Amino acid sequence: MNSSLNHPALRVFLVDDAFPVRRRMAALLGALDGVEIVGEAEEPDAAFAGIEASVADLVVTELHLNGGTGMELLALLAQRMPHVIAMVLTNRSGAWFRRACLTGGAHYFFDKTREFDLARSTIQRIASEHHARALHPSGAHHV
Repeated sequence: MNSSLNHPALRVFLVDDAFPVRRRMAALLGALDGVEIVGEAEEPDAAFAGIEASVADLVVTELHLNGGTGMELLALLAQRMPHVIAMVLTNRSGAWFRRACLTGGAHYFFDKTREFDLARSTIQRIASEHHARALHPSGAHHV
């Protein structure tokens, strides 16, 4: 965990069918300032239950999952937890997949191989924005 009471963490849930990939992502993303990895899963139903139980703010999902797809998870999140930010991080990064994911509820879509650093910097930016909102929830600025 990379936060304190004065620095509320962005709660991130990882969904990928490969355990070694989840471990690597947890290490790389969990090291970001203000990011806490709150859970992991390899299939859509367990992911949805874990996201709900952990009160995740952001979900990072692969498209190919055990027992289902990331598209199924995106649809569930869009329907039942629209406040959760959905990010697809996949090797299936063709234009068709990108359009389908963004139409299907993903807020962000990145190629796992070519755009991992961009995904990581986007998560860092989201964590910073999350922290700023937590400090000033009304949007009021102190003079």
